Amino acid sequence: MATAAVIPSYNRVEPGSNQLKPASYPDTGVISSVDANAVATGWVDEFNRALSSQDPSAVKQLFLQGSCWRDQLGLSWDYHSLYGPDKIVSFLKLAPNGSRVISINIDSSNATRKPSIAAVDFKGNVNGVTSFLTVETDVGRGRGLVKLLQDTQDNNKWKAFTLFTAMHELKGHEETIGSNRPHGVDHGGHPGRKNWQERRVAIENYEGDLEPTVLILGAGQGGLTAAARLHQLKVPTLIIDKNPRVGDNWRNRYHQLVLHDPVWYDHLPYVPFPSHWPIFTPKDKLAEWFESYARLLELNVWNSTALTDAKWDDENRQWTVTLIRKKASGEEETRVLHPRHVIQATGHSGEMKMPSIKGMDGFKGDRLCHSSQFRGAEKIPEGQTKRAIVVGCCNSGHDIAQDFYEHGYDVTIVQRSSTYVMSSKNGLDVLLGGLYEEGGPETEDADLMFMSIPNAMLKRMHQDATAEITRRDETILKGLEKAGFKLDDGPDDAGFFMKYFQRGGGYYIDVGCSQLIIDGKIKIKQGQEIEEVKPNGLLFKDGEMLEADEIIFATGYENMRGTARKIFGDELAERVKDVWGFDQEGELRTMWRRTGHPGFWFFGGNLALCRYYSRMLALQIKAMEEGIMKYEDR
Repeated sequence: MATAAVIPSYNRVEPGSNQLKPASYPDTGVISSVDANAVATGWVDEFNRALSSQDPSAVKQLFLQGSCWRDQLGLSWDYHSLYGPDKIVSFLKLAPNGSRVISINIDSSNATRKPSIAAVDFKGNVNGVTSFLTVETDVGRGRGLVKLLQDTQDNNKWKAFTLFTAMHELKGHEETIGSNRPHGVDHGGHPGRKNWQERRVAIENYEGDLEPTVLILGAGQGGLTAAARLHQLKVPTLIIDKNPRVGDNWRNRYHQLVLHDPVWYDHLPYVPFPSHWPIFTPKDKLAEWFESYARLLELNVWNSTALTDAKWDDENRQWTVTLIRKKASGEEETRVLHPRHVIQATGHSGEMKMPSIKGMDGFKGDRLCHSSQFRGAEKIPEGQTKRAIVVGCCNSGHDIAQDFYEHGYDVTIVQRSSTYVMSSKNGLDVLLGGLYEEGGPETEDADLMFMSIPNAMLKRMHQDATAEITRRDETILKGLEKAGFKLDDGPDDAGFFMKYFQRGGGYYIDVGCSQLIIDGKIKIKQGQEIEEVKPNGLLFKDGEMLEADEIIFATGYENMRGTARKIFGDELAERVKDVWGFDQEGELRTMWRRTGHPGFWFFGGNLALCRYYSRMLALQIKAMEEGIMKYEDR
């Protein structure tokens, strides 16, 4: 009987998710010159006529074979990537009143947005006409982007290779920004009126009969950005967090932590980082920014607060939650609230994934813990030596190993499978260059350009991008292999982003540790599982014993669904769907969209994803609260 093929770790997916197949480029070649505005305008006019006539067959003729219409809340109340003209037409036919997208128009409001000739692939071998769009739906307005190529099988007619549409606001319920900003004062005689500070305290504490519509668990980037968007839509929202201060989820992490993403990629909604901000943000500086952000945006945050009970009423679509809050005075109060929505924003993943290994309780060294509990290497007393073992080879594992080395430890990293490695400079230059960089497009434009790429096409682009990063990083990658470090190129050779989306880990953005490994200053134990934790170190399956004074397990985190089970119980956990990994259309599962349990949402991701998807999540909640959308709607 044939044995099943073993899937390499770099190609593994979250349980139940799909292995995303890279898209293909059409054979259209390179165009030298064309009136981009005329091409885009002509296609948009034809598209609008097809929509207004409710003629799906006419829409079909405007898309290439192998094309994709990616949509976020425009065509439906969900996220879709519809590949090929037939799937697009089938989806439109299911709409009870035709397409919910009523019309699109050319957006020429700045140089980035206006129609232009641009490549649709990484190498620049396939180019056409690209244009930003404004979008109108039956209930809202939004933005979009279309990439047009010539169909060599149909007299070189211009057709869509990708169309992206996304709703950004609900008609009649626009954000309170710009020309819609609050007045700030009610002039005239109003005896007994409260000033801003008094009103702010009453709202923040939900005094009297005030109740939040939304309760958010976690005051990290997910909780803060979601609350900021909801606040601008006038949806009463309360964030609770177990930590004493906003930002402690970063402040309490390991001593040398600095963000691996650059500042241009990490802006938060409404208040971007100032122009003097460093390219890479230290964790304590980020914590201070989060604390200031919450105050500036008037977000309601209860720190030192625990949720002790939560019950969902299916009939009334309402939660009853019990909170225990420790006030600044030290006094504890118990509050019972009745939000209609709960957002779990407790981190990108879930609970720490700590292995259970024979002998762990018998370790006699100074420290054995998970990386999330590691605060930093200790200074070694003069004349002494210490040995540290870090189990795990992603960003945290490398950073912690480097911290130990810089404090004089003898350090070994345990690498059990393989890791995708790219240098910070070369990797980020290739992947983010032209979008998120000094002097680059406005953040909202950069987000639109990035999100407009369906994930299957992004994977194909990143196969080429990964090859280019590997070429630039050749010296360091060869050095790592020579040192016994096992490398991979990510899922289907598509590198960093696909590993992040597909697995949430398995990569290292090199900020110096790789050279320490190459130089032998940090040792590698590769390809062996741990047999047992001994009182003085680790025994491996191959019989080798490594002595250690400290052992840190940088072994990642569980699925967010597991955290939901721990907080809310089995009933909710069985109703919600699994998180992360790709669904059948190539969209990320369950995150920032309906979970399967009314009134319950998952929210996570890096700062950029939180910035972008906080709007999408807030729009769904606002639409439900205004009766525009029902949870069961398509």
